[in-house]
Amino acid sequence: MPLAGEPRSNANGPLRIAYLAYRGKPHCGGQGVYTRHLTKALVDLGHHVEVLAGPPYPVVDARVPLVPLPSLELFNDQFPMRKPRIWELKTKWDIAETVSFNTGNFSEPMAFSLRAWEHLAKRRGEFDLVHDNQCLGWGLLLMQRREGLPVLSTIHHPITVDRRLEIAHARTRWERFGKRRWYSFTKMQTQVAKRMTRVMTVSESSAKDIASDHRVDPGRIHVVPVGVDPELFLPVPGVQRVPGRIVTTASADVAMKGLKYLLEATAKLRTERNVELVIIGRPKEDSASTAVFEDLGLTDCVSYVHDVPDQRIVELYSEAELACVPSLYEGFSLPAIEAMSCGVPLVTTTGGALPEVTGTHGETCFQVPAGDSEALAAGIRAALDDPDARARVGEAGRQRVIDQWSWRHTALRTVEQYRALLAETG
Repeated sequence: MPLAGEPRSNANGPLRIAYLAYRGKPHCGGQGVYTRHLTKALVDLGHHVEVLAGPPYPVVDARVPLVPLPSLELFNDQFPMRKPRIWELKTKWDIAETVSFNTGNFSEPMAFSLRAWEHLAKRRGEFDLVHDNQCLGWGLLLMQRREGLPVLSTIHHPITVDRRLEIAHARTRWERFGKRRWYSFTKMQTQVAKRMTRVMTVSESSAKDIASDHRVDPGRIHVVPVGVDPELFLPVPGVQRVPGRIVTTASADVAMKGLKYLLEATAKLRTERNVELVIIGRPKEDSASTAVFEDLGLTDCVSYVHDVPDQRIVELYSEAELACVPSLYEGFSLPAIEAMSCGVPLVTTTGGALPEVTGTHGETCFQVPAGDSEALAAGIRAALDDPDARARVGEAGRQRVIDQWSWRHTALRTVEQYRALLAETG
């Protein structure tokens, strides 16, 4: 590994990468999963990666140094939207985070990017480039302009899509107002994204949306799909599938994930057969999905599982007759390919990049229109009634993942983007 202060690495040699993750839950959420597996795969290829992260901190490989950049944790799971005390404001970035928060804005990406810029400004010459994972805060522009650091940003999908869907599904005028304030940080992300020298995304669908929503030149957007570890996510020998069990990974408080449509479909199906839905995720109070859960009286056939390691998730997939991704939109969908890699037949919607990722209906998955609980119930019903089709689709789905996606493949293509960035920035 090159020593601190040395000039940039040889064009074809090992690279020194500062990887930014403004948050990264270890066992759920795409950002934490992407961070953990991509950085490990980059180190496997011989590169040096340091992860600069805000809380909740990602779990990374032992060979990947983790540099924690503490925040005020205003959006933590235990006390979300808490008010910081005056004695907690120890730096100018703490003050900036609090002021932005007090206007109703999600202030975490902005404050993290500025903390990361301040940290990297003290370590000039130690890194060849910065890889930002979806933060898109003002600090990235300072890294480029003041420090002369090449910056590449991964945008899994533009959060402006989340903003539109959340506002459209708000239940009251006051809730719509709150959503508009919360998502005002997307204006910053648009301004930063369109000034990035190079942007990486995970699907052609996301590339089109980034160009449209963030006004990024399509020539600067490059698609590198994410991966999965087929040796970790695989059918577990000896585990029996539970008749009627469906498993999903979906956030209860994110309209885009479409959980309420799956809950409505489950309610329809339970009137005619025994079904059980296992949700890998944490229930959220005062969300549309929670209201549906309570109104339909699903407490006897729907359960939540959260904060579990990958191996338990693999077992849950192996125990289920079907996996389901009910999303209204996805930029890629790690849960989809993780389920497919486990050999469980997948029922998915056609939202966003899901058809691009999951393949052909009736061959590698079962597809239904997004945002339609009747169609979702019909798709699940048809799959449950046809064990031969389930077996065929489950096997073909796993083969599709093996043939097309691995983290090593993602890392190799990411390094190609790094070298192109360095060539462009001199």
